[in-house]
Amino acid sequence: MARRIDVTGAGGVRLAAWEFGDPPKGDPAKAMTEPVIPPQTAGERERGRPAESDDGSRPGVLLLHGLMGRASHWASTARWLSERHRAVALDQRGHGQSEKPPEAAFTREAYVEDAEAALEQLGLAPALLIGHAMGALTAWQLAAKRPDLVRGLIVCDMRASALGAASQREWGDWFKSWPVPFATLADVRKWFGEDDPWVERPNPSRGEFYAEVMQESPDGWRPVFEPEQMLKSRETWVYDAHWEELTQVRCPALVVRGLDGELGRAEAQEMVRVLPRGEYAEVSDAGHLVHYDQPEGWRTAIEPFLDAVLTPEAP
Repeated sequence: MARRIDVTGAGGVRLAAWEFGDPPKGDPAKAMTEPVIPPQTAGERERGRPAESDDGSRPGVLLLHGLMGRASHWASTARWLSERHRAVALDQRGHGQSEKPPEAAFTREAYVEDAEAALEQLGLAPALLIGHAMGALTAWQLAAKRPDLVRGLIVCDMRASALGAASQREWGDWFKSWPVPFATLADVRKWFGEDDPWVERPNPSRGEFYAEVMQESPDGWRPVFEPEQMLKSRETWVYDAHWEELTQVRCPALVVRGLDGELGRAEAQEMVRVLPRGEYAEVSDAGHLVHYDQPEGWRTAIEPFLDAVLTPEAP
């Protein structure tokens, strides 16, 4: 179960945050408790006010999904974390049930300011940040900018090196190749799990991942996001390297990669070397969607780090 709490991000963009587990004591928010489900089956929701600070007994965790993702992709991880911690996953601007204004900024600064606002308005700080792909970049940029808000960082399968113009063109061509609208969700699962030219071998979890970001429209199933906004978001970081921000992260940091993911071992280990307090872990039999592909392996990889950073004795 999860409850929605609205957060106001940079430029007044309304963001949907999803808290897993029991709400903090004394929380005045009036959000409805409900499962995190795709928007096409969700009913009308009661919007709550930002939560007040927790009583401090449960350390805060903010989970940031990657490009095209949504908060519910973290559901399994967040429910597991909520047994001991206050776990909140954020639908970032342009994603999930957060606003997607055509005129909104989709810059690195906007994404970082949104996460900063979420930590402050939800009373999570100092929090552990867990980010996947683009969300991981946001997390380490925020940790570098506001060390007072961040007690630890987990980077999941995100490169610090520049990907370049060719990568951006490939993504533009890839979006154009999608056979939208999809007639059924089964077609979504099959195309992204089997037929997509980017799939090297059948990957059912990839199909499920993309099925979760589709919504039903009059002519079929389409993504909940605007591909143009995704490309705009991506172009603000693919042309530059982001090593300098890593050197500025002072909290403990864990870099996690899937053995078959997009972050190579050599680059991951260099990121660990650059991080002042970096550690390394990898998950076998996992691709880029590490936490979604192999949830048990993911938990095993991050649990020792969590125990060290989020225990009461941790700095």
